[in-house]
Amino acid sequence: MTNHSTKSLVYIAIGTAIIAALSQVSLSIGPVPFTLQTLAIGLVACLYKPKEAIASLALYLTLGAIGLPVFAGFSGGFAALVGPTAGFLWGFLVYAAITSALTKSTSSPVTVFSACLLGTASCFLLGCLVFKFVSGASWSDTLAWTVLPFILPDLAKITLVTVCHRLLQPITKKEAFFA
Repeated sequence: MTNHSTKSLVYIAIGTAIIAALSQVSLSIGPVPFTLQTLAIGLVACLYKPKEAIASLALYLTLGAIGLPVFAGFSGGFAALVGPTAGFLWGFLVYAAITSALTKSTSSPVTVFSACLLGTASCFLLGCLVFKFVSGASWSDTLAWTVLPFILPDLAKITLVTVCHRLLQPITKKEAFFA
């Protein structure tokens, strides 16, 4: 195994650990809990190259699928990946892929914010659609339970990711991060 491969695996493990840890900051406000998962995903996506960001999310989902309590509220199990809120979990992969592909260590705050906003919006879209079709809820209930309560908190999380990206730029040069 090369030094590059070892570093990549370590960063993937760290990214997964950050996501799992911040997932436990959870507040139940309905069928979809408020968590800091999207904050963690935004940070990992902005700091990592796409391959490592997506791998961190894939490992997180795999650990949860096999039953480790990494999902919000110390839950885990395959059922979470096919239940009403599964679209959000799968949407995290999309969020990471989009945001990581659109950002670099030198990206401007506007670029980072926009990339995270696009990633979050795609996660909301997938989560909302899956919730609607799996739960059978009306569109108005679906939006009220899965999107509306999270708009302002997620804008705040995106802002925090943008600030952290700027503060961490000197130590996380994305292009050299895995060199």
